[in-house]
Amino acid sequence: MLTQVLPAPFSRPLHSAAQCRALEAGDHQPPLMERAGLSLAKLALALQPHARRIHIVCGPGNNGGDGLVAARLLLAAGREPVVSLIDAGKAAPPDAARAFAQAQAAGVTISQGWRDCPGAGLLIDALLGLGLSRQPEGPIAATIERINAQAVPVLSVDLPSGLASETGSVHGASWVRAQDTLALLTLKTGLFTGQGREAAGRIWFDDLGMAAPADGPCQMIGANAMSAGTTSWHAAHKGSRGVVLVIGGSPGMQGAARLAARAALASGAGRVYLGLLGETGDIADPGRPELMHWPAAKLGAPAAWQGRVIVAGCGAGEAIAALLPTLLTEAERLLLDADALNCIAADPTLQAQLRERGARRQSTWLTPHPLEAARLLGCSSGEVQADRLAAAEALVQRYRCGIVLKGSGSIVLSPGALPSINSSGNAALATPGSGDVLAGWIGGLWAQGGASAGQADQLAMACRAVYWHGAAADAQNAGPLRASDLIERMHSLHQRP
Repeated sequence: MLTQVLPAPFSRPLHSAAQCRALEAGDHQPPLMERAGLSLAKLALALQPHARRIHIVCGPGNNGGDGLVAARLLLAAGREPVVSLIDAGKAAPPDAARAFAQAQAAGVTISQGWRDCPGAGLLIDALLGLGLSRQPEGPIAATIERINAQAVPVLSVDLPSGLASETGSVHGASWVRAQDTLALLTLKTGLFTGQGREAAGRIWFDDLGMAAPADGPCQMIGANAMSAGTTSWHAAHKGSRGVVLVIGGSPGMQGAARLAARAALASGAGRVYLGLLGETGDIADPGRPELMHWPAAKLGAPAAWQGRVIVAGCGAGEAIAALLPTLLTEAERLLLDADALNCIAADPTLQAQLRERGARRQSTWLTPHPLEAARLLGCSSGEVQADRLAAAEALVQRYRCGIVLKGSGSIVLSPGALPSINSSGNAALATPGSGDVLAGWIGGLWAQGGASAGQADQLAMACRAVYWHGAAADAQNAGPLRASDLIERMHSLHQRP
């Protein structure tokens, strides 16, 4: 059945290229290529019902075969398909060769090499799909450039050509920018992280009547994550909703810590304290009198803050470095963001203290963006973005804690678990302070979960916060969602149990 994937009501498995190819293997009746071409033709007609001419750019593999079947069916439906068949110097597999012969026999216009198609109302990218094994080059790379130069909507088959199915990475400019993508048989990981969402546009899915494996190498976080862990509505009181202490806010950067504290409060935490590293008085936040002041003299006193969830690093500058040894040693539940991560990345002793927390059964979450992750791993941000899943797994292995690797398709991972990729959100979150809001929101949910929350509960909590954060941006039509407005948008999405 053909369905639109996002917004995703439920979490669901994402699959690897190997799993997809295993489903393709064997003799299927009707043939899978025929089913794929039919689904593609139906979607093309639904997306552009008034288009008479449809340009279909086919590669030499099975992805191109799907396009050739669609061309034959579109011709039968009264449209004028024009096929550009791009030769990459290798013979077509049997199913694709059969699709070519049938399309040619049906009278489809097929050109060897690129053919301009004036008046086309839609371009179908059936160039590579899962067939990408290395950086596009030669005729394939030139064709991708031509596809992107066309002033018509683009519908990609399975994956936008040039997008890596496992990682969502691309090479230079050699990737198709599609308005729509039809994923076939399985949903591939690369569609949802890295450049996947940018390349794919709207994502559609058809399983072609085949049952995919129940498990994959990771899962996509859906809207059902937001309802997980919803607390009692009638019997709750502030004492049952936990306590958060936000530590950060050096002079000139206090807004970041205040945003995190406001987010923790809006998430439902019972009490939220704000410990500013450059405090100027006893008012934590004049705009939010509900937030309580934590005096600087007590920041280094572990006995005073035991039992609280500590969110440290937002707007902290280098001043957080002096507190980190105590926090890493004494805090029972610790979330580290921003400048706390940068200080740890620069200090091997702090790195060792962070790793030791797991052995003491102290819970830790890190919320880096790609550059912070790169510093923690000793690599470049480009290397992190080239394989975000591998980077998240490397952080978990190195530091033995939970990770939220922020970015398009944020990745949530904890030791011993499969990674989760967030399906909500957009570039409206690319605004100052949105990461501070997420850190505070995670801290607030964590506090409500109680000190006894195990690793699985913490992972669900982090997934819930990350999806919630993105969902608040999904209603934004254009422009940035300012961080203070983001908090109020997230607060409006609370659900009653």
